[in-house]
Amino acid sequence: MSLCSFEFNTERVKSFWKLLIAQQPLLFKTVLILSSSILILYLFPKGGQFKYEFQKGRAWQYPTLYAPFDFSILKTPEVFQADQEKALQEVVPYFRSDPAIKDSVYSQYDRLFPKYFLERVDETDSLYRFGLTLLDDIYKYGVFPPNQVVEEEAPLFLIQGQTEIPLVFDKIFRPERLFSWLRETLMTANKNEFSEQFNDLFFELITPNVTLDERFTQEAQAAALAQVSRSYNMIREGALIIAKGMLVEEDAYNQLISLRSEYLQETAGEHKSFWIGLGYAILIFLTFFLLLLFLHKYRSSIYANNRKLGFVFFNILLIISLATLVIQYNEAYILAVPLCILPLVIKTFFDPRLGLFSHVLTVLLIGFIVPNSFEFVFLQIIAGIVTIQSTTRLQRRANLFITVAQILGVYLLAYIAFTFIHQGALEELKLDDIGLLLLNGMLTLFVQPLIYIYEKVFGLVSDVSLLELSDTNSALLKTLSDKAPGTFHHSLQVANLAEAAANEIGANALLVRVGALYHDIGKLKNPSFFIENQSSSVSPHEDISPRQSAKIIIDHVLEGIALAKKNNIPDRIIDFIRTHHGTTMVYYFYKKALDSGAENVIENDYRYPGPMPFSKETAILMMADAVEAASKSLKEPTLKVLQQFVDKIIDDKLASQQFNRSDITLAEIETVKKVLFKKLINVYQLRIEYPE
Repeated sequence: MSLCSFEFNTERVKSFWKLLIAQQPLLFKTVLILSSSILILYLFPKGGQFKYEFQKGRAWQYPTLYAPFDFSILKTPEVFQADQEKALQEVVPYFRSDPAIKDSVYSQYDRLFPKYFLERVDETDSLYRFGLTLLDDIYKYGVFPPNQVVEEEAPLFLIQGQTEIPLVFDKIFRPERLFSWLRETLMTANKNEFSEQFNDLFFELITPNVTLDERFTQEAQAAALAQVSRSYNMIREGALIIAKGMLVEEDAYNQLISLRSEYLQETAGEHKSFWIGLGYAILIFLTFFLLLLFLHKYRSSIYANNRKLGFVFFNILLIISLATLVIQYNEAYILAVPLCILPLVIKTFFDPRLGLFSHVLTVLLIGFIVPNSFEFVFLQIIAGIVTIQSTTRLQRRANLFITVAQILGVYLLAYIAFTFIHQGALEELKLDDIGLLLLNGMLTLFVQPLIYIYEKVFGLVSDVSLLELSDTNSALLKTLSDKAPGTFHHSLQVANLAEAAANEIGANALLVRVGALYHDIGKLKNPSFFIENQSSSVSPHEDISPRQSAKIIIDHVLEGIALAKKNNIPDRIIDFIRTHHGTTMVYYFYKKALDSGAENVIENDYRYPGPMPFSKETAILMMADAVEAASKSLKEPTLKVLQQFVDKIIDDKLASQQFNRSDITLAEIETVKKVLFKKLINVYQLRIEYPE
């Protein structure tokens, strides 16, 4: 290979890798949506879906239905279980006698007999033969162990060697009646005088040798269960099942259940399974694609962040997987699956709208595989709406219990309503289902430790963590208070202003407060270069060039980011440090450089690196920070001067397009202006001048 050819191939590889890196976000989303779809498709049942939805007690809404083929009418689960129990009761148990124990007893008899009958040497032979006769009678069929449950006249099979003997329980000795039988036998044989000796001998000698043969008995039970028919009648092709408008009563309901079961078995073949799987795959892929479109259009910050996007998909997959596994085990237990954990988690880390959207899509997917899918989807969506509308600021533990109580209340009310619709009476209410719904509520409480785990694994932040970070006695804020007291006081003032503004427009007030407390921690590097920390009239900026001064001022953003990461401050808070100056200029030193006649004054040397605010909260902080910092320059403010001052500061930010990437509206910006104006009135203790 020539050198030229080698260089050409190297350039092609480099170009390919550059293209691959450039398309990495798209590749991640493609892999994410495909892998998620494949996983759910693998978990979903392989059979098809019966095309009719029906409930007992409701009218048949479809055209008149005739049997499409011959099928058997299945017994109800209760009837089938009763038949199985009856079949098990009729099974004759198998017992086995152990010949080795019998032989051992006879050997022990020869050894022990002289011990009890030494004094009657003249009658030894006859007594010995008599004792053998007693043993023969006892071990003809054998002796039960003391704990054996005995039904006197109930039949059994006794296995002796290779022989199977049909008997009744009473034919085999029980230890508790053995000695009464011995006493009666001695009395009949006129040997009462030897009663004590024979009692003592047999007490030491007799050993149970008949035990239940579990293997044979279980085989007999299995054979009996196999003989129990699952059906009780046959419907021929073309026979009327139910007419349109008729109520689905007991007989019609059983026929429809049987028809559905037969249909699902017929669609389980390999050829049909392929097309069924393809249909599921299209619907699952479409669902996840719609989720991506929603995120792309309305939550671009999440769409662009692979970690956050993966977190949303992971939670959806977790809930669907849990529901699918529970349905495969026992579909009745689906009522206990805490699906409302999903909107709670998404709402905690992101926002309610995304939480509800994710919940609805998840419920729709699970609806394919649950019985009575319409009722299930209705019930879960209503519960999800209640979850989203409830107060779930988890810094107050009582809020979670209140939310779970509301969810549980909706579940119970809806379930009772469905019972009225189907059964027409409250007496048909199933206590087992009520218990499952209560278990659902208890499992939903697990969301609190789950959120803590997510914070550590995915690097997200919840209200509980924000509350901990807002503690001004934390190590980092304590250091800021000691080394840069002016900056610390400024941060507190900004936090108060920003929190009030956030409350007014419905933003996350706790988040913006914490962001305000940490937004200027980068000033710890050179605190004396910032005017709020200068205690004398001499500024260190007088000894350096405007360009160097601007660099020190601008670097407090980068220093703040590095310091926050070193102290494990969450990225969501670091975003406030990054964006609180956006891409604005350090105009004072830029103007000073121009006025000094310095050469090569480059505008970018005096501009913050950004990025610009990309949320309501970060936009609020930028406004509050700028207004609070600049307000220190006001000498004798009046209401009019103060109003104009606030308008000018924020309008300048608008003019420089600092809010273009945030989702804050012009109306909300005007509301923030009013809040900041009112707060500054309190700071300067101004009074409104009333007309005379």
